[in-house]
Amino acid sequence: MRRRDVLRALLALPALLAGCGDDEDAVRVNLSRREEPTLRVPPRAVTYAYLPQYAHTVSYERHRLLLEYLGRATGLSLRQIFPDTFEEHVRMVERGEIDISYSNPFAYIRMARSGARAFARIIEPSGKPDFRSQIICRRDNPELKTIADCRGKRWMAVDPSSAGGYLYALGEFLDHGIRRRDFAEVSFAPGPGGKQEKVVLAVFAGTCDVGSIRDGALDILRGKIDIGQIRVLAESKAYPGWVYAARAGLAPDVVERISHAMFALSMKRPDDAVILQTAGMRGIIPATDADYAPVRELAEKLDLVAAENTE
Repeated sequence: MRRRDVLRALLALPALLAGCGDDEDAVRVNLSRREEPTLRVPPRAVTYAYLPQYAHTVSYERHRLLLEYLGRATGLSLRQIFPDTFEEHVRMVERGEIDISYSNPFAYIRMARSGARAFARIIEPSGKPDFRSQIICRRDNPELKTIADCRGKRWMAVDPSSAGGYLYALGEFLDHGIRRRDFAEVSFAPGPGGKQEKVVLAVFAGTCDVGSIRDGALDILRGKIDIGQIRVLAESKAYPGWVYAARAGLAPDVVERISHAMFALSMKRPDDAVILQTAGMRGIIPATDADYAPVRELAEKLDLVAAENTE
């Protein structure tokens, strides 16, 4: 420091000292006692996903009111997420990225092997807790009168993991002596989401001869195409309906609060009826893993477990 700068500092010192009055007490600061500030992190939202059998916009609109109700009834923050494929949905549950899964029975029995557990299932729009696959064709196709006529035809299904959109129909074909190799072609609906609609549209356009969808899917396209041009050629046996499952490790208290709120919904109350009907169901009832034994038996019949183990 230069001499001139030192002199200026000394001249300024009396003014600084004058700021400390004789009547002011000194404040002692103990630097050994410090309190670290804590950042309050809000609890993570409970993630909820609908197996993507329909377009994401349809899935969102169908379950938006239900999630809003569950949030109010439980005090939990719920967030709907949208896997693009059935396979992605299953993997996300296995990785713990989906807390509450709403899926078909075949997807569920796969997820159960990683610890996911059923706690609820729905009453279908039919009023029953089960559903079927429908095998459809164009009404004006003269070559298709019975299920036996499907041999040698082009079949489009929803997805290899779709229950009503493929596997229940595959079981029905097998019961009639028709194996997958007996079709001229077996294809699956392309792209993410919206696969049920795509099968119906493919049949309507004639790009395939027969399609397989879950019962109730035709109503999604009512008003968009002439549904009268589509004929239900055959239906599969009925199997347990869609299931709610909690991922492995999800807090039991969270599952209990959500299930209690679900079971409280009733078609007898107008507000509840709107929530349920929008979601494509008539109620939600308790479920256990054992309820899906018939689905596991069908999977064994179709050699699905063996096929998965060779992937």
